[in-house]
Amino acid sequence: MSEKTFSNIEENVKDEIKEPGKFAIVLHNDHYTTMDFVVTILKEVFRKTPAEANKLMLDVHQNGRSKVAVYPYDIAATKVCQVENRSSQAGFPLRCTMERE
Repeated sequence: MSEKTFSNIEENVKDEIKEPGKFAIVLHNDHYTTMDFVVTILKEVFRKTPAEANKLMLDVHQNGRSKVAVYPYDIAATKVCQVENRSSQAGFPLRCTMERE
């Protein structure tokens, strides 16, 4: 192949680097999971301060749901699994979902 062919290929190739998609983690209110457990989840899984964790727990309780964090897909999916596993082990039905941001 000649150099001309390679230069044509290079012109047609576009460098498209996309940021990974962001996903919001949402906690949903229920009538069984204790507020203390939700605060613990927020502090231990999402690394929230006690003040942030209490505010988010009240948001979940009063509004039925609250966005607690935003991550790339893989991290968000891992966090959802961590919350589901801990909730199940503690005997609570705390629901945690992720939504495209």
